[in-house]
Amino acid sequence: MCSRRLAVFGPTLLLSAVAMLSVAPDTSRSMAKIALRRHAPIRLLGLAEDGTVVSANWAGFVALGKNVTSAKGSWIVPKVNCSKTPNTYSSFWVGIDGYSDKTVEQIGTLSYCDGNKAYYYGWREFYPQAPVMITTSVHPGDEISASVTYSGGTFTLKLVNETTGHYSKHTGQVSGADRTSAEWIAEAPSSNNTLLPLADFGTALFGEDHTGIRDTCSAKIGSSTGPVGSFTHNKITMDGSASDKAKPSNLSADGSSFSVTWE
Repeated sequence: MCSRRLAVFGPTLLLSAVAMLSVAPDTSRSMAKIALRRHAPIRLLGLAEDGTVVSANWAGFVALGKNVTSAKGSWIVPKVNCSKTPNTYSSFWVGIDGYSDKTVEQIGTLSYCDGNKAYYYGWREFYPQAPVMITTSVHPGDEISASVTYSGGTFTLKLVNETTGHYSKHTGQVSGADRTSAEWIAEAPSSNNTLLPLADFGTALFGEDHTGIRDTCSAKIGSSTGPVGSFTHNKITMDGSASDKAKPSNLSADGSSFSVTWE
């Protein structure tokens, strides 16, 4: 196994955000509390004997290549078990970068346990800029579609709750983005540089075979467009600590879909 390599944080971002929201922010919860939950580049621990990448904070799949211009994902929001894992956090997202560089352009949902009570939110992040809550209308069992695209120096982040119809769109320009990876991830988020404990989310289902949403999980890398399995890709297992473990399944036969199970 290779030695531990922690992600380094740093580049300056120039952001211009445009949001189209169908609901107002949740005033019953502290925005500061949500904003502290970061979604950082991978914290790489090494390689397992089967070649699977082992990470402290990510579980899922990454597609590799030059000039990534699109990553599209879909997943079903899993229900977190707060009686089993109180005061814990789990995020699910699609994004570009963060596997071999210092930025991540990403959008997804957060499930967390405040004591024994569960909360669910949508969020977006141009890492290392702080994440922003984008909608409160997220519930267990909702089908989510999301995308990150790049054109003319600008990233566009979109998230649609296909179950409720709520929609969000944001744009930003990111300095230092290499665009060499696309990801579909279940994550243990962090507070500043400290990883937070992972909520028991059971099994999270990603991709067209589970959601019925076409062309997910897919990417455009260079001139090629297709599901994650059509590109050079790595499977990522989370093994951050005794309580921060999550394991992805193999990809489906069409290369579009998988699950991640909390362990």
